[in-house]
Order: sequence, then C-alpha cells, then structure tokens
Amino acid sequence: MKVCGFTFIRNAITFDYPIVEAIQSILPFCDMVIVAVGASDDNTRNLVDSIDPRIKIIDTVWNDNLREGGAVLAAETNKAFQAIPKDYDWAFYIQGDEVLHEDHSDKIYKALSAYANDKKVDGLLFQYRHFYGSYDYIGDASNWYRKEIRIIKNNKSFYSYRDAQGFRKNENQKLQVKELEAFIHHYGWVKDPSKMQKKQENFHRLWHDDQWLEDNIVQASTFDYSRIKSLKKYQGNHPKVIANRIAQKNWQFDHDISSNSYTTKDKIKRIVEKYTGYRIGEYKNYKILR
Repeated sequence: MKVCGFTFIRNAITFDYPIVEAIQSILPFCDMVIVAVGASDDNTRNLVDSIDPRIKIIDTVWNDNLREGGAVLAAETNKAFQAIPKDYDWAFYIQGDEVLHEDHSDKIYKALSAYANDKKVDGLLFQYRHFYGSYDYIGDASNWYRKEIRIIKNNKSFYSYRDAQGFRKNENQKLQVKELEAFIHHYGWVKDPSKMQKKQENFHRLWHDDQWLEDNIVQASTFDYSRIKSLKKYQGNHPKVIANRIAQKNWQFDHDISSNSYTTKDKIKRIVEKYTGYRIGEYKNYKILR
C-alpha cells in the first residue's frame, strides 16, 4: 500500500503559513508528498524544498482571474492531485494552514489498511478544531465546519470542490467516506495581527472583484480579532510539530468567552445540538458509510 501526500502553497513566508508543520504532520504516512508551489514573491519554493527528501515540487502559476468562490484554490489542489502517480493507493491532502494531530495516528494507519481495497470507500473523514486569534481559543459557532475529507483514493475522477474545502467525484457526486476519530487543527486564523490583515486583503481577492474589496475591506495596519461571534478556551494539546511556532508567538490575544453575538436562531440551534448532537443546516460535502 502506497500513500502520497499533496498540497499547494504560494507566498507562505509573506503570509506566515505553517506549511512546514502542515507537511511534516502527514509525512509519517506518506511515501512521497507532491507540493504545487505557485510562483511566489518570497522564498517559499526553497522553504518547501528543504523540508524532506520525499517532497516533489511542481511549479505552477495561479490563474488570478479566477476570482469567484475561491476557485483558484481548487484548481491548484487539482494540479497536485493529478500529478500523483497511478501506482499510489491513497492521497493524503493537507492545506497550508492545517496540521494533523498525531494523537490518533494508529486509527489512521488501520483505516488506510482496512479500506484500501474496499471499492465502496472513496475517502476518510477527519474531525476539525478551528483556532482563532491565538492557539488558546477555538471557534464555537455553527459556521465552523466540524468535519472534512482529507484522505481520498487515488482515483482521477475525484476533484477538488469549490474553494478546495473538500472533494467530489464524476459529475458532482459526494464521496462516500469512513469517519475517523482523528483531528486536524486549522490555524488559518492564528497569526500576528499585522500579517493576518495582509493575508485577509490578499485572500479576499480569490473570491471578489476590486469593487467588492473597496466597499467591504477595512483599511487597517492590523486585523481586528474582536469581530467574532463566539469562542471557547481550548483545553487540549497541540500537534508536536507546531510546538516551536507556538513558543515563538509574539502577540497577545485575550477574549471574554462569556460574551457572544448569538441571535435567537443561533441559540435555538445550539440547544438542539447540545442535546441531540445534530447541527441544524450543517454543510456536509460527503456521505458517511456506517
């Protein structure tokens, strides 16, 4: 059984993406990792190339005219996925601001082995923790997705969907997946406030035209982390590979977890979820096999 990791990145240093930690977190499972490195204004290519000999870089140029719904992110994901050789069984996807937690590695290994030849299983579904402001807080509102596919079969009819959050197959069909008790930490909203502001100004260009940016993006030197619906304090530990980055954090973020901006509708949804586990209106880009 062979596993190939894949991801994409551009300007990782400029926008402070934890791409090194992201790739390192999946390397124990991978025989090779393909990284689509977009033409960058910094030293991103050399940074990626220095991580591990198992990494294979494909140089790409982003189509900056794809400014609707983050489509360019899916396009870059597909470039990396399509470059995986046919003799690989599984493809392990990770984004540049995600880090796999090692706590349940045994469950991942078992699933890779158990379902490699099961034609009903298209992929494996992971649990998510979304960090915000600092490494001490996680998003507590229903707009944060709880699960997503990060391992898929090396089937070239599969493709990255919409803004590269998940995958689909053939003609817009959802993938059939087995759910894992394994966590991915999403650190996309954890940066020095000045770097977060630059990232947001750049990132919105992947979704909107110049007029929208002018009308909606606040011009500032630092990002205002206070504009958040609800957070809770994180009580667990972080992946080992990101320990050094956490230790080097050089900004302060504190949040009153007792405050929130929930509407009446939000409150009803939370009550239902608390007592039933069901999240009303939850987006699920997959079909879970029982």
